[in-house]
Amino acid sequence: MAEEEAFRRFVAERSAGLLRLAYLLTADRAGAEDLVQNALVKAYLRWRKIETNPEAYVRRVLVTVAADERRRAHYRHETAVDVLPETRDGADPYAGIDGNVRLRAALASLPARQRAAVVLRHWVGLEVAEVAELLGCSAVTVRSQTMRGLEKLREAYGVPVEGDAHG
Repeated sequence: MAEEEAFRRFVAERSAGLLRLAYLLTADRAGAEDLVQNALVKAYLRWRKIETNPEAYVRRVLVTVAADERRRAHYRHETAVDVLPETRDGADPYAGIDGNVRLRAALASLPARQRAAVVLRHWVGLEVAEVAELLGCSAVTVRSQTMRGLEKLREAYGVPVEGDAHG
């Protein structure tokens, strides 16, 4: 019973943050909700083993499943739409999650690994070693993926990149 209560507390305290992370990884509200739900189910099933650091475990699941889903996206039978039918005025009720629609679009344009590296380093604030462990790669790969992702974000915002002849 105490384990179940600890899990409920974890979900209550961390769901919003996990949803924000999932949303930034997927660039899709419904996909983010599904991703968090699946990650929490996996966490619940392994709660005894991960209870000391459940957030790291759930983050790892989010990153891994988001990357897998992106690779399998062409097999989906669902159709994405810009405006949800139940949203009468066309406003995205989750548009304020990251506070910047342009940033969401720029993040969505990054390959999954670059997006994960940028989000985990600069949004979540993890160290290079922690991101490397989550992504299952070397610290050098994290640095290069982060650098490339940030370069693409700078390009999307029209910020001159070092060595650019125009800037």
